[in-house]
Amino acid sequence: MRFRKTGAAVAAALALAVSATACGGDSGSDDTITIGIKFDQPGLGLKTPDGAYEGFDVDVATYVAKELGYEAEDIEWKQSPSPERENLLSRGDVDMIAATYSITDERKEKVSFAGPYLIAHQDLLIRSDETAITDASDLNDKNLCSVGGSTSAQNVKNELAPEAELQEFDTYSKCLDGLSKGTVDALTTDDAILAGYAAQENYEGQFKLAGLSLSDENYGIGLKKGDTEMQEKVNAALEKMVEDGSWKEAVDKHFGPAGYDPGEAPEITEKS
Repeated sequence: MRFRKTGAAVAAALALAVSATACGGDSGSDDTITIGIKFDQPGLGLKTPDGAYEGFDVDVATYVAKELGYEAEDIEWKQSPSPERENLLSRGDVDMIAATYSITDERKEKVSFAGPYLIAHQDLLIRSDETAITDASDLNDKNLCSVGGSTSAQNVKNELAPEAELQEFDTYSKCLDGLSKGTVDALTTDDAILAGYAAQENYEGQFKLAGLSLSDENYGIGLKKGDTEMQEKVNAALEKMVEDGSWKEAVDKHFGPAGYDPGEAPEITEKS
């Protein structure tokens, strides 16, 4: 990390860097901040073919970084697959993670969170002309697709539609291909993620969300365990993002094309 701002911002950045040094993290440098995101989630965190980064999580992280004293060009983005997020934070490989990271009691035993900044819900993505699926139980005689090890898929299979035929792939993109070709009937994960995939130009108009809200997923910004100073600063940045309209602007930009409305910004709950 680095210090550049003057006045209050300098003090804030100085305190932030002291905290990071005390924790022993080796992410970034004096002039940069390292932020973990997904590289393969359209609408949320995506690395484009030209090497740019875009999505709602990217916009949230960029706004927070700016409030901490870092311009967009000072951010080092690091791919953060779901199984690696806690390790990346504990090793100090990243300063924070904004990657569809649901706040759970189990995860809070290993990392701290700021936020939440978005509430998503487990849902189904179905073809636009689909009329037979209006409830999770309607999947009992149909093909359901998700990624291997997905808790969303197991939730449907174990509790909501035990007779559903579950097909698991290593990426959601393969589920989308199956949904487009009619070899699967529905794809399940968080609605924010589904909306991002549905909004891709090559699938424009083909899919819709079922709107079932099967769970509440509070997306937070992951921080190194016990870094309460960083938690406070990130929470302040998130609150400012909502107050000045930047949060709603990012929602409309990234989710609007899919007709997905996540509702109002959630209340900050992760405070020490």
